[in-house]
Amino acid sequence: MSAGLDLARGEAIIVLDADLQDPPEVVLELAAKWREGFQVVHARRSRRDGESTFKRTTVPLVFADSTMASLALDVGTIRLPHGRRAVAFCEVEIELESGHAHNLFELARALAADIDLVPEAASKAARGYALAAAAPPLPQPRRAVDAELPKSASTCDALAAILRSCLRQVDGNADGTATDDDPEWIHQMRIGTRRLRACLSLLRDIVPEATLAPIVTEVRWLAQTLGTARDLDVLAAETLPGLARALRSTGEAQGAQGLPSLRARVARRRSDARTAVRVAVRSRRYVDLVLAVGALAARPHFGVDAGTPAARALGMRARVFARPLLAHRQRVLLRRGAGLPAAAPPARHAARLAAKRLRYATEFFAPLFARKRTRAYQAALERLQDVLGVLNDATVAADLAAALVGAAAPATATLRGWSAAQAAMRSDELAAAWHHFLDARPFWARK
Repeated sequence: MSAGLDLARGEAIIVLDADLQDPPEVVLELAAKWREGFQVVHARRSRRDGESTFKRTTVPLVFADSTMASLALDVGTIRLPHGRRAVAFCEVEIELESGHAHNLFELARALAADIDLVPEAASKAARGYALAAAAPPLPQPRRAVDAELPKSASTCDALAAILRSCLRQVDGNADGTATDDDPEWIHQMRIGTRRLRACLSLLRDIVPEATLAPIVTEVRWLAQTLGTARDLDVLAAETLPGLARALRSTGEAQGAQGLPSLRARVARRRSDARTAVRVAVRSRRYVDLVLAVGALAARPHFGVDAGTPAARALGMRARVFARPLLAHRQRVLLRRGAGLPAAAPPARHAARLAAKRLRYATEFFAPLFARKRTRAYQAALERLQDVLGVLNDATVAADLAAALVGAAAPATATLRGWSAAQAAMRSDELAAAWHHFLDARPFWARK
């Protein structure tokens, strides 16, 4: 436009969009007003029939390492015909043209530090289709999905894919956690966070500590926030109702003493914990965590220098990397699980943690092996962890009661007794699950 202004030789200048968004026929009307004596004539559109309500402003980007991208600011409305329903949007899209994607994540982190941004996984098209649906599908909590790993995948590619899979589960539950009271959102987001921590632990001896440690710290913060809320959800919605039913069936009125007071305190603390979770997932701290994990997964070789032992580990086939890791985690579980059916709560807890670490690792790397070989082992491990999880929930419930109403309170004593009773009643189930696991053949073992 400035070039046109500089080169113009006439008495009047008319500025129009070259793409015909401004109708050329208004030139005559503008000139008429000029002839009437107006020095500046401004036109404003009265109708926008047939025009998109979507406006995009694009800026080309070139990074220091020659990565090229484009940043687009999109503002508009997704609207159904005749204005039946509409949803407005204002978003920033950064699209890679060539080079390394981690630069885009780091730019997004810088923007999110100054502007309140929220990651959006659904495309505009997906949002439009959902808007047009006669009965838009209700959002559902996002569960873990195995990363798609080709059998020939390198360790680097496999770990990056697993990292992204974990991140999708975490952030895929953020909106529901922030807006819906269904406790399953927090449950699945917590599982995703645990899986993410498990994946990051695989990188501990590979990625430089200066890169990994800040992310691990932030994931731990999120896990603790979610863990508090989830433990109270289980106590309020599962353990206390189950305990009340058991007491009614046995007629033990004395055991119910103090439970109403405990339920009231749990309800208040549960509400506070849920508020804390919602504040967390809508914070800039959470957004930065999501983008930092995305940047780590996108960084070539996780930023590891070529020629180092870590680089060689990343370059090997993922199956070769997985075998000794899985074997080590199984040995840890076998050691901690010795005498498991009769073990005290601390020993059961240690075995549960070992089973959880092994289960996450098997889920991560199972796609690299034949499905028929992984199915039986994973089923046996899942069965064992489920029984240990139920027993752990009972122990956690008693500890929460002690923190809320005091260690000497009648409700705490009742829950301690409940925990012990659960361990006794499920000892045979635990023994069967343990022996079933011992009989399962490790799927990573060579034939």
